[in-house]
Amino acid sequence: MSTSTTAGGGRSGGNLPAGLPSFVGRAVELAELDGALEESPLVTLTGVGGVGKTRTALEAARRARGRFPDGIWLVELSRLRDPVLLVPTVATTLRVHDPGTRPLAEVLAGHLAGRSCLIVLDTCEHLTGACAALARALLAEAPRLRILATTRQPLGADGERVVPLAPLPVDPGAKEEAGDAVRLFAERARHAVPGFAVDEANRDAVTRLCRRLDGLPLALELAAPWLRVLPVEAVADRLDDRFRMLARGPGHEPGRHESLRTAIGWSHELCGPAERLLWARASVFAADFDRQTVQEVCAGGPLAAADLPRVLARLVHKSVLTCDGTGPHARYGMLDTVREYGARWLAELGEEQEIARRHRAFHLALARRAYAFWMGGRQIDWYERVRAVHPDVRAALEGALADPRDGDDAVELAGALWFYWYACGFQREGRHFLERALAVSSRPGLGRTRAAWARGLITLAQGDLTAADQCIEICRADTGRLAATAAEFLAGSAMTLRGENAEALRVLRALRPDPARGGVDEAIWFLERGVRAFAHVQLGQLDEAAAMARESRTRSAERGERCLQAWADYVHALAELGLGRPGDAAAHARDALVAKRPLNDTWFLALCVDALSLALAATGEAEPAARLIGVGQRLWRSHGLPQLGAPELVAAREECERGLRCALGDAAYDAAHTAGLRMPTEDGLDYALAAFGPPS
Repeated sequence: MSTSTTAGGGRSGGNLPAGLPSFVGRAVELAELDGALEESPLVTLTGVGGVGKTRTALEAARRARGRFPDGIWLVELSRLRDPVLLVPTVATTLRVHDPGTRPLAEVLAGHLAGRSCLIVLDTCEHLTGACAALARALLAEAPRLRILATTRQPLGADGERVVPLAPLPVDPGAKEEAGDAVRLFAERARHAVPGFAVDEANRDAVTRLCRRLDGLPLALELAAPWLRVLPVEAVADRLDDRFRMLARGPGHEPGRHESLRTAIGWSHELCGPAERLLWARASVFAADFDRQTVQEVCAGGPLAAADLPRVLARLVHKSVLTCDGTGPHARYGMLDTVREYGARWLAELGEEQEIARRHRAFHLALARRAYAFWMGGRQIDWYERVRAVHPDVRAALEGALADPRDGDDAVELAGALWFYWYACGFQREGRHFLERALAVSSRPGLGRTRAAWARGLITLAQGDLTAADQCIEICRADTGRLAATAAEFLAGSAMTLRGENAEALRVLRALRPDPARGGVDEAIWFLERGVRAFAHVQLGQLDEAAAMARESRTRSAERGERCLQAWADYVHALAELGLGRPGDAAAHARDALVAKRPLNDTWFLALCVDALSLALAATGEAEPAARLIGVGQRLWRSHGLPQLGAPELVAAREECERGLRCALGDAAYDAAHTAGLRMPTEDGLDYALAAFGPPS
């Protein structure tokens, strides 16, 4: 399901899917959910698979959106298997990009404190304990927060309000012409067979069909396309035959789970051999996929690559696959219950391990290609490509980590994505996977060096110098040239955060990275001048810092690279502040912020906002400067170590705050600071950019 944009308004409107399909029935349940969300902070919608929990929760959320000015957020959990990643998944969905070392549940609770929003945790049954613990942690700090969970069983949390969801009624109510199950089937049948209508001639057959399928919405939606090949009377008769077979066992009455299984099973039988095979193989995907991806992972044997467009279209036609878009850019997906059926069939075919291996190989190849382009003009394109398949990258990593024989693949995959983890708002998750990968494979080589380098960058950004030192030692244990270069770069960078800037300059000047080799070599070639410029700033050597920042920026601009170009702009802003040119400093800080904003790099955005607040203070704009300090503090709260712990940056921030308190007085300073602290992140960044006019 796409969660791209919002059915709620405002900058903080959440991610509730727009353009939801029409909704039938559930008036009683929706009224109960509405009241429950008013009275209870945690509401759990329970029911069997296929009963419509997700769709009902989304409809309830849509109707309640006016009560949640800070947004409604859908967090899809069906393919998340590691409970450790629950909190990062929720944080990422809520756009809380936390690179720091504070407990992320604490960061998330702080972000939500004082906000009025609704979080929909969808498909929690395999994560009930983790979801209950997270709900407790968040609700304890956020009294205006509401959580709506969908699950096959209650979470078991204190104060949980459970709302059970039954199948749709088949028989009409007192003032209805048809029951909700019949109305839903009729509507979906019209999509499959234009002009279809329930009339006196077929009403009994439709009612019998709906009753046989127990009024389960998913079963009814899967049954509707059958009318393309059979009249409704024949469909009802065949369902009767199937259920008579199921009921032949002594004392056995088919249950609702068998109604759904029967519906899915018949849809499966109505598929041709190629369609059934693709259904099974495509169940390996954790998220939506495109035609090229499914071709590389699923084609082969009796499923020819040339036939895939036609087979995909047939599965969409039969409601096995969903489709968003057209042509080669279309993205396909499966509902969870349909995917589960496909996965069982894949295991029956004996292809489970082979398709999982091909899935991992595809995403490892994707990561290798991304690794080659992280430092060029396609940086944002590759970020977006990896972001689109993030759930499948996660699944590929989990699969590689689960098998000791694939440990080297796990190390290479995690390390090749260094830029994505480090610079795009996924530092915590990246560190999680990098540490696990480094633990399962100790073989020296390029893959291990890249993974240690990536973890080193992340821990430096988090201010965790002890962990960074461990990464330096891993690199030094390897005798390769790249490992030595990576170790010395990480060591020199750590020195700047310890205040050992003169020694850092000595170490960094001695580096000889080879940009022609690409990858880590090229990144260090870009980075080392920016870090040297930062060391010069901290030593008060401002002209040298400005010159080196310009050189670093030129290097990046010539290759179309924007991440490290932004770092050069930021350091240049610091130099201009020291030289007494706050207007020039603001221009560089704005350019840095604009360049990095699309990558959701929270800690760097916080640095840029800090620089802008210093520039405003230097021009005498005390009130907006105090407000920006609040905006920056909000960003730093998700990081855990303000100003990266660098002594000179911490001192500059503290001196600025003291000066602003003197200029405004404590009451006015606190009011402005609090106003900035309470701004939604995007609004705060807009305010920062507008403070000195448009960026260059």
